[in-house]
Amino acid sequence: MKILVIEDNEELRELIVRSLKKERYVVEEAPTLRVARMKTSIYEYDCILLDLMLPDGDGLTLLRELAVRGRKGNVIILSAKDSIEDKVEGLELGADDYLPKPFHLAELHARIRSVVRRHQRDGQPHISMANVSIYPDQHRVEVDGKPLDLVRKEYDILHYFVQRRGRLVEKQTLAEAIWGDDIDQADSFDFIYAQMKNLRKRLKAAGAQVEFRTVYGFGYKLVEV
Repeated sequence: MKILVIEDNEELRELIVRSLKKERYVVEEAPTLRVARMKTSIYEYDCILLDLMLPDGDGLTLLRELAVRGRKGNVIILSAKDSIEDKVEGLELGADDYLPKPFHLAELHARIRSVVRRHQRDGQPHISMANVSIYPDQHRVEVDGKPLDLVRKEYDILHYFVQRRGRLVEKQTLAEAIWGDDIDQADSFDFIYAQMKNLRKRLKAAGAQVEFRTVYGFGYKLVEV
């Protein structure tokens, strides 16, 4: 799952990013409104953590722009401005939650899980496709009720595609979603080919009734078989 942390306080931002990476999220950062605008205009995020007081503008401005573009990013406002007016306006503009500073990281993690569970899984603890079930809060996969052991990136890829079942996902889009900003250091997609090859083998060996199909020159899609 990919999260964007929009926060100008470097110390707090780094603390949040480190804690989220420990929870196995793909995390990107934006210290200013300008960077946040650029990233949200190009990339999609499963959750956005938004500070209201940015050095070059108000975080509510970004919320308005996201609403105009029809982009919903599961936004949680993080702000020291604990006023009822800001909270009401932020929620009315499309934010899903409001967490005043200071806060405990454990509470932040719980709110992220709650927002994502509400929007992506209809409040359910798992998502399923055919005989494959994924339990995101536990990073666990089952096939016909039996555990399927996957390495981290294999799990991330499967989770991403199950949420987009039947849809064609381009290689560049997949790389950005699973590897985040680290993709800028890659000069080819060979690492994706290797991960997909291993994941296909594991799913087939487990008797999964889903398979990845390659659309040559474009990317992949996950379908039931």
